[in-house]
Amino acid sequence: MEETIRLGLRGLRCAACAHNVEVALGKVEGIREVSVNLASSTASVTYDPSSTTPEIMKQAVKSAGYEAFETGETAGAAGEIPEAGSEADVARKRMVQAWAFAVPTIVIMVFHMTGVWHGTLPETLMMVFALPVLFYAGRSVYVSAWRSAIKGYPNMDVLIALGTLASLVTGVMKLSGARVDSYAAVAAMIMAIHLTGRHIESKARGRASGAVQKLLKLAARTARVVTPEGETEIPAGDLKVGDVFAIRPGEKIPTDGVVESGRTSVDESLATGESIPVEKAEGDEVIGATINQTGTVTVRATKVGSETFLSQVAEAVRQFQEQRVPVQKLADRITAVFVPTVLGIAAAVFLVWLLVPAMPDLPWVDAEASRLTLAIFAAVAVLVISCPCALGLATPTAIMVGGGVGAELGILLRSADAVQVMKDIKVIALDKTGTLTVGKPEVVSISAATGSDEARVLALAASIEYASEHPIGKAILDRARAMGLTITPPENFAALPGMGLTATVAGRRVVLGKIAFLKQEGIEPGDHSRMAEDLETSGQTVAGVAEDGDIVGLIGVADTLKPDTAEAIASLKDMGLEVVMITGDNRVTAEAVGRACGIEVVIPNVLPTEKAHEIRRIRQKYGKVAMVGDGINDAPALAESDVGIAIGTGTDIAIESSDVTLAGGSLHGVVRAVSLSRAIFSKIRQNLFWAFFYNVIAIPVAGIGLLHPIIAEAAMALSSINVVTNSLRLRGLRKKLS
Repeated sequence: MEETIRLGLRGLRCAACAHNVEVALGKVEGIREVSVNLASSTASVTYDPSSTTPEIMKQAVKSAGYEAFETGETAGAAGEIPEAGSEADVARKRMVQAWAFAVPTIVIMVFHMTGVWHGTLPETLMMVFALPVLFYAGRSVYVSAWRSAIKGYPNMDVLIALGTLASLVTGVMKLSGARVDSYAAVAAMIMAIHLTGRHIESKARGRASGAVQKLLKLAARTARVVTPEGETEIPAGDLKVGDVFAIRPGEKIPTDGVVESGRTSVDESLATGESIPVEKAEGDEVIGATINQTGTVTVRATKVGSETFLSQVAEAVRQFQEQRVPVQKLADRITAVFVPTVLGIAAAVFLVWLLVPAMPDLPWVDAEASRLTLAIFAAVAVLVISCPCALGLATPTAIMVGGGVGAELGILLRSADAVQVMKDIKVIALDKTGTLTVGKPEVVSISAATGSDEARVLALAASIEYASEHPIGKAILDRARAMGLTITPPENFAALPGMGLTATVAGRRVVLGKIAFLKQEGIEPGDHSRMAEDLETSGQTVAGVAEDGDIVGLIGVADTLKPDTAEAIASLKDMGLEVVMITGDNRVTAEAVGRACGIEVVIPNVLPTEKAHEIRRIRQKYGKVAMVGDGINDAPALAESDVGIAIGTGTDIAIESSDVTLAGGSLHGVVRAVSLSRAIFSKIRQNLFWAFFYNVIAIPVAGIGLLHPIIAEAAMALSSINVVTNSLRLRGLRKKLS
């Protein structure tokens, strides 16, 4: 039996580091699958517990030069692991330390270059001030570089370490009398800029990966439990299933539950993305962390701890954030050989410059510089300009930010693959009941015969349906009760399944059913026969009501469209998508619903078991298909589609057959899901383009000596920061799609 464990990682610097950890874990016997996420510094490992253990995994990671720890475990001694503690805080500390010594170095360099200060003293002072920048503030870079190099898995820090050390060596050579320019001050600046970039990047990565923590912080801290002795305030985490607690207006609901008493409205926007408050009464579900607005209610807890809606959402977001989109495979293949390739290019550049027959006039180098100076200059520029980080961060940061934005909009993205597929979707296939409609029949029309009235028609129908559990009967009863009508229990009740009912109500014989059933009972419907046909054409299920042999009226029942269905369908069409409805209803009803919401392509009379087959037919005709359903009868169709979108209800989000789950019932959630998926992949594509473009252009430019190492290092740092900040722009969709 396989298990999956999530490991936190320390010491990851770049995509090469992530690849190195994957390789190390992949060699452990019993491990089936490994996925390392650079942006969150985590590894998801699926393994056979009979063959390996977490301790063995940690040792494998350690052997590769990094550290792994389980959730809740201390990450080792601060002196042992350079990045122990808060990554952003440690990075900031290192940055401040670096610039404290780099700034004096820069001042001395300026005086020296402008001729204000000559001699060996400024050269010596630049060396002295550069040393703490490199070996104190930047010591973690050298430790990481050494560990990865001796294990045979060189990472980005190897490039920075070699570049800065080579620059520092020129200072030693200059002081020793060699004919070479000193780049000791350049070494200090390279390291300071590198540590600054790491600080900015770590802060941005923290913002990108903070969605789960942000969600969990939304939970209420306390709850007022109702006991026989009165109300007692306790920590929300101490609630147990079955506890009853009171909620006043303006308060957060502590956990998922069912309203025991009272009426109110609840702001569920954090769960569903919908801003309109939802009315709640006795028996209705409420979601933990949503905000009670108008009334005081008591609620019985039904889910606590990890079973709550909020916890399930947080877990779903975390799992999604650790996935990879298929397009990342190319970046992974490049990352695996990136650092060794750059080392080879830098070595080649160094040798070429040593052997070049003519000394070119370069804007960055003294015209009298030696051939060795030029060689070191170009090789260092190549080393520090190269950036595997941007490649490694291109997709996971977009996935992390997008997953968090989705959760805030009530959209749970479960499959990273679906994010990439969504851009190619040509058609949206929609189930009817519960997707386009509210999923509950309602009385939508009452037609009274001459001499009667609507109240009389409804009261008779409700009386004969007095004990009914049939959806249509319940709809009639609910409407009658809502109108405050008198409902009389029937006598001599009889039913003909699929046709109608007969009974005695207050001494009168009452018949309720199809027009054909009324005729069978000897009742002449007259003009009501044509009226019933017209209502059925509009999608209503029609029941005739008769009393003592005379028809008194018609009642039309229908599963009504959700209020925003037509608007959402129009939005999907505006996005260039074909919209198709698949339903088990008859053609007349299905086409009536299609007309009402603007769907031209309707496929009726489809059994749940046949929906998957219809999805295949739609794919053959239109192209890739996204299926939208309620996740129950539609499970096979959701699984068959290229992207399955399940509409959840209330606190139920555990719909495993879907790639995307909508926490709310609004069809606008589908519009948001498509828009969000397209936006995420667009960011991934932009990030990968700039990461590849940057390296393809920058490395040759550096190699021919047209890029100063300081500018090269700044560009390298900015490339990673650009990837992360570009992904963070996805957060702007929260307001746009609300």
